[in-house]
Amino acid sequence: MLRRLVAGLGALALVAEAAVLVLVHLVLGRTTANQSMSIAGSDPDLMSKATYGLGAAIGAFFLLGAVLLALTALRDRTPGRFARVVLVAAALTHVLLGALAAALVGWGAFAATMVILCLLVLALTLYAGDRDEPGRVEGLRPTSP
Repeated sequence: MLRRLVAGLGALALVAEAAVLVLVHLVLGRTTANQSMSIAGSDPDLMSKATYGLGAAIGAFFLLGAVLLALTALRDRTPGRFARVVLVAAALTHVLLGALAAALVGWGAFAATMVILCLLVLALTLYAGDRDEPGRVEGLRPTSP
């Protein structure tokens, strides 16, 4: 029950974070386009389009992680290899986002990012016990020395 709750909360948190990050990138892209200033000779239109693209990419990535966590919660089974890779990559992304949030935004944003990181790691570790161990024969118990 606990692992379903953690996976479901992690999915909801990733959806909310994806929406916030897309909104932030839209505002940044619009601001860059409206300023029409060149930074070290860079094209402002290219910078605003790159900001929009990055916002869409990070939002889609976190939505993919949310869908995979929601499926894990609904099925109550260990996520597959692809899902684990995506969730570990999302956790690593949150480590980087947390460092940036602490430096640029403040400790509140850092705390929110770390809560989501904890949900991701906890979901991965709670479901890790279900995987079959290699070389394990079904029905046999390990012998103690």
